[in-house]
Amino acid sequence: MNLISSKIDEMKDDLIESVQNIIRIKSVEDEPKEGMPFGEGVSKSLECALEISKKLGFKVVNLDGHVGYAEYGDGEEYVAALGHLDVVPEGDDWIYPAYGAEIHDGKIYGRGTTDDKGPIMASLYGLKAIKELGLPLSKKIRIIFGTNEETGSKDIEYYLEHEKAPVAGFTPDAEFPIINGEKGITIFDIVKTFGEKTTDGDVLVESIKGGIASNVVASLCETKLKAKEANKICEEISKFAKENNIKFEVSHKNDEIELKVFGVSAHGSIPEKGINAIMQTIKILAELNLAQEDIKTFVKFLNDNIGEDVYGEKFGILLQDEASGKLSFNVGVIDLNDKVGRLTLNLRYPVTKTLDDMMTPFNERIKGTGIEIENFEHQKPLYFSPDHPLIKTLKNVYKEETGKEGELMSIGGGTYAKEMPNIVAFGPIFPGEPDVIHKPNEYIKIDDLILISKIYAKALYELAK
Repeated sequence: MNLISSKIDEMKDDLIESVQNIIRIKSVEDEPKEGMPFGEGVSKSLECALEISKKLGFKVVNLDGHVGYAEYGDGEEYVAALGHLDVVPEGDDWIYPAYGAEIHDGKIYGRGTTDDKGPIMASLYGLKAIKELGLPLSKKIRIIFGTNEETGSKDIEYYLEHEKAPVAGFTPDAEFPIINGEKGITIFDIVKTFGEKTTDGDVLVESIKGGIASNVVASLCETKLKAKEANKICEEISKFAKENNIKFEVSHKNDEIELKVFGVSAHGSIPEKGINAIMQTIKILAELNLAQEDIKTFVKFLNDNIGEDVYGEKFGILLQDEASGKLSFNVGVIDLNDKVGRLTLNLRYPVTKTLDDMMTPFNERIKGTGIEIENFEHQKPLYFSPDHPLIKTLKNVYKEETGKEGELMSIGGGTYAKEMPNIVAFGPIFPGEPDVIHKPNEYIKIDDLILISKIYAKALYELAK
């Protein structure tokens, strides 16, 4: 298929320009307006993608601003590349403007260059190469432009209400080689209401607040305590925290104590890469002689059954498989006062296991503790066997284009592949390359942009021929 490669090389400058044009549109979700369900910037970005597609000679469809697509070919069935045009907020610390799409040292810089505007444009130009060469197809090919991947995937819900799903395809929104498994994800709160009974303990807990989201390892947890001998308690806390290598600040004014514990943030799907400030706080509090009986019991339960374990082993829910490894257990948020304690958990279980495999022992463990589960959300795992035709095709294409084996991977995160049937995540980040998504100074190397366009063109052709 050197013809495809040559054709994409010819279109290199056009592809770069199209990527730059779409990066210059800030497409963070915003207030909805008429015909713009995810705000003005996202809508402009979709219009821009469809305008580029139209100029390249494709039929285009805009589904009421929720999602759009470019289409080529004939037939009842279609295969697809599904990407997204919405981006996360740019944040600070950029060397070059986040929406400048400037080129420096062979890289295009800007929010969305890798996640996911660059890759979906590369897919579009891959389809243009197929069209220009007039390659024979037995199915239609669509490049689908999603607009709500970062904040809920409501776009795909809308798409599937109006269109049938592709028979095969990929989302260029993770990493290479091929992701054939995505863990099951649950997010829920565990809640305990406290009675007023106190013992002869010498510390009262007024509040504990920590963490920003279920899917982030908490890097800060702040606790307010009350004790008659505040100075002595502060010394106890300091001694224990230092012995256990916990980063902290503690101070007191009269009988009021303020404790701050500092952890290390990481994505909730890989909690082992972080240090959880919430659970370190619980570890400290479990050492103190707390006066409120229910809070003392709750703290002990959390310390004994979760502690700093990130695999659910202490909770009795450790699950693992060969395809995706161990369950991950993240305590993302705590909000506790003297009346009620609430922790938001993010648990991700292996691809060959079921929700019941995890929740049956979980419920068994909290039985009789007065702990309730609230706000339960669940996303099933995704798994394609190594023998699946889609996986085999993508493996062959990857090897042909890169010379390297198309190894299979499972991830704890979730992509569009969970929302859209019959697709898997395929690229765009190559093994060993830094992961720049959602970070300041996001970029895509121009050489990689051209190579992924060739890989995606070949993949679409092989799936549709």
